[in-house]
Parts: sequence; structure tokens; C-alpha cells
Amino acid sequence: MKYLYRLYQLCVALPLGLLATLITALTVIVGCSIGNGHFWGYYPGRWWSRVICWLLFLPVKVEGRENLEHGQSYVFVSNHQGAFDIFLIYGYLGRNFKWMMKRQLRSIPFVGWACEKSHQIFVDKRGPSKIKKTYDDAREILKEGYSVTVFPEGARTFTGHMAHFRKGAFALADELQLPVVPLTINGSFDVLSRQRGFNFVTWHPLCLTIHQPIYPIGTGPQNVDATLRQSYDSVMSALVPEYQGFVENPDQ
Repeated sequence: MKYLYRLYQLCVALPLGLLATLITALTVIVGCSIGNGHFWGYYPGRWWSRVICWLLFLPVKVEGRENLEHGQSYVFVSNHQGAFDIFLIYGYLGRNFKWMMKRQLRSIPFVGWACEKSHQIFVDKRGPSKIKKTYDDAREILKEGYSVTVFPEGARTFTGHMAHFRKGAFALADELQLPVVPLTINGSFDVLSRQRGFNFVTWHPLCLTIHQPIYPIGTGPQNVDATLRQSYDSVMSALVPEYQGFVENPDQ
């Protein structure tokens, strides 16, 4: 069955997935050029993510959607298990948001341009002025009533376990006095772990857990640290036992 699934990936899922990616990127680019970038920057990507999961027959379970309040802006923070985190959050969170993503992703053909046209936020750490622009862009998105999604580990795990959370997302939430919503991803590492070169997908269920929002208890470093610790504990609490516990990520 494993080899039949791999043959299906090569002959069916891969070409259809690449076609879906190209169509989605072009749709976003054209839509954002002539219309509402917030609409075209979210809904085509949402359906693209679902198509990828459907093509690979990956079952998806979402828990905790009832914890989100309609019309409220959030800073979503998630563990970063693997490439399929993108499809799981984009496709199934059910909230219009912008990604805070590595600037290197801008160079991906078509996809990078689509991200730029749809006002995704590229995290640029090449000096104070670049960092300031990153957070200025995020502030504007949040002030417009949208949400942002951040992987505060800053890099995908090599082991399935969580590493440190960085403070940037929590400092942003503190400044604007917005709630932080922790997200726990399970299964993405099992579907496609972080390795070099081309790798086949392994069939495995995916689960997204949306935790209770964490509202600010004040302002300043004390609130940032408290929100970070509570978010980390919430994300860790819903991980499957196999990936419980801290493991340092050398890529952070």
C-alpha cells in the first residue's frame, strides 16, 4: 500500500498539486491587482490548502473553533512541525489572516509574488530598519481588523518536538493589547518531516487545536513574558505524547 500511495503521489497528486498551486498563485496575483487584496489574499489560498489535503487523502480534524469570537483580531501562534502546517492552518483555521513569513519565501516563483501582492508580512532581520518595517506592516494589518499567524519558533522542528518561542509576536500583541491564540498542530511532522531533497508524503491524520485566547493582563515585559509562557504551555499540552517535551532546535 505504501508504494501504491507513492506511485499515486508521483503520477496524480504531484502534477495536480503543482497545477493547483500555479492557478492559485495567478488567481491571487490578478485578484489582488484589480480588487480587494484581503479577500483574494485569503480565500484562494484557503481552498488551495484544502485541495492539497484532499489530493493526498489526509484526514483533518479541528478542535476549538468555538473559542474564537467573530470580528475579533488575534495574534495566532503555533508550533512548527513541518510544511503541512501551512495547509492545515490556511485551509482549516476559518479566520482571515496574514502570515508572518521568512523573507526568503518571496523568491519562490509565482508563490512569492502572490504573497507579496496579497500583503503577507515578510520577516526581514537584516538590520533595525528592516525589522521595524516588518512590525509596522503587522501593526497595520491588525489595526484594520484582521489577524496574523506566526510560528514563534522561527523554524521547523527536526524532531517533532517544540523548541523555544521567540518574543516578537507576543510583544506585538502586547503593544496593541490584542489576545493571543495558541494553536497546536499534530500530525504534520509525521506526514512530511524536515529532510533534504524530495521526500514522499506519509499518510497520517492531521489535527489543529485552537486554544482559548489569552488576553493581556497589563502592558510591558511582564505581560509579554506571561503571555509567552502561557501560550507555550497551551501548545505543548495538546501535543501527542510522542512529541511532548522541549528539544533544542539548532536552526533557531
